[in-house]
Parts: sequence; structure tokens; C-alpha cells
Amino acid sequence: MILTICTNPSMDCTIEVDNLNVGKLNHIRNKIVTYSGKALNVAVGVSRLQAEAFATGFMFSDDGKTFENMLEKEGVKNRFVWNKGGVRVNYKIIDKRSMLTEINDKGEEVTADKQEELISLVSDLSTKANIVVMSGSLPKGVEPSFYGKVLKAVPKNVKIVVDTQKENLAEAFDSEIYLVRPNLRELENFVGSSLLDKNEIAKGAYTLLDKGVKNVLVSLGSDGAIFINEKERLFCKSANVAINSTVGAGDCMVAAACVEIEKGSSFEEILKCSVAAGTAAITTSGTNLFYKSKYDEIYNRIFVEKF
Repeated sequence: MILTICTNPSMDCTIEVDNLNVGKLNHIRNKIVTYSGKALNVAVGVSRLQAEAFATGFMFSDDGKTFENMLEKEGVKNRFVWNKGGVRVNYKIIDKRSMLTEINDKGEEVTADKQEELISLVSDLSTKANIVVMSGSLPKGVEPSFYGKVLKAVPKNVKIVVDTQKENLAEAFDSEIYLVRPNLRELENFVGSSLLDKNEIAKGAYTLLDKGVKNVLVSLGSDGAIFINEKERLFCKSANVAINSTVGAGDCMVAAACVEIEKGSSFEEILKCSVAAGTAAITTSGTNLFYKSKYDEIYNRIFVEKF
């Protein structure tokens, strides 16, 4: 079982316009509302790849039942720590050039007693898991150190996967992390410099290995992804597809990687499957995730190479 921990769920309102004119009137061409959160996206992706997923984290009373219904329809079991108030609403504005502008809400505050309740819940649920994924931002009232506290509750024999911002990631290093998935911008932010080619990206990834991380999966958008550990330097170019939305693509990569890690697949297969899932995700509109049929089609078109 793959357990995913979502501390900051969101309702994502994706708005498509012809051109985003700041300070002027804009007409909506299409609008899609989805129920999201990075680790929830991972859980759905795992289920769509026909593996067992279980979602936990914080949830909010005003909108939470809708999230539960969505997860149940996707075949994802779930159990949350409930808080008062509503789930935050994020706005994703996409123009015809596929340029994305994001406006993210802060949401409701989570109290200290609820934070302790989630740590206890993760401690219980993770005993039944092979992999634990903690990803995304933290809600109001929760400090970056919460990442470290939650992951210390995970048993030593369970593989940990992390996908989050620099401040949260830094707090997770005390736990043994099996995989992190930064995108190129996030990796550059972590190392403090631009990374202009594959060799420089590999050097940047080694700074995470130096922190004790076992494997690094760097997503490069339409260029594909790089997988790095102490023995391997692998690259997989993405297939050429029509881009509808890049939202959630990284979460789909994490989902596919976790499914293959749980199977005991090779590093080459982990990378290939993650790129297939991420590429399939960008062919869907809004924050809709990939469909298995598209994933299978793309998987057969891409190849992994060493560098």
C-alpha cells in the first residue's frame, strides 16, 4: 500500500482565457473546478495505475465530504484529521500560449492539537504501508518543522518520498528519504544557481544526495526528466504531445514512480513510467490527471538513456 499525506488540500479553479490582460477585462473561455492537493493527486494517480493507495492528511468540514466522495470514486481509501472551516481555493489561469498564472489561497489555520493528531494517525497508518509520500505546502499555523515530525513517525522499513518546497524539504532530511522530486526551478532554488545542462543538473542533484537522499527525480517539463543516485545518471525525453495544462504533472510523476518502486522495478523503469505519467497528465485540461490509456500510449514512445 502507498500512503499519501496531504496537509493542505485545495479546490482548484482552472480558468482558460485567450489572453490574460492584467488590469483589463478578461473573458473566460472555459472553467473547470477540481478537488486537489499534491498528495491527493498522487493517491489518485496510484489508483489509476491499479495499485493500492490510501490518503490521509488534514481536511476541512465545509468542503471535505466532496473530497471524500472524489477519492472513493477513484478507489482511494482515506482517513483524515478534520478541522473547522473551508478548504482553500486556488486559481489557475491559462492563456492560449499555455502560460500558467497561479493565485493560491492560504486557507484555514490548523491548531497544535490537530497537528499532533495527524502525527499519531500517520504513525498508525504507515505500519501498513510500503511507501509513504508527503508532498505539498503546509496550511496556516503549521511550521516547516512539521514535515520532520511527521516523517519521524514513519517506521524505518517504509520508503519515504518527498515533494515539497525548500524550507519543508530541509526539515525532512533527518529522516531517511528514498526519493525526492524537484522540478528544475526548485532544484535551482535549492542549490542557489542556474543549472544549464544535464551535467549541471546532475551536480545539483548530488547536493541532495549529500543530504542523505537516496534518489533524485528532476522533472524538466516538456524536456522530460533526469534520475540520479550514487550509481546512476539517467535521462528520459518526454514524448511530443499537445499541452492542455501542466498542473498536477509532477504529482503524476511521483505516483508512477511510487508504483514502480513498490514493484521493485529498475531505476530505468521508474524513470520511464514517471515521464509517461507526467506527459500523459499535460494532455488533460485543468487539474485533471492522466488516463491509463494515454499513459500506456506514451510509455511505448519514450526511451531511457544513460549520460
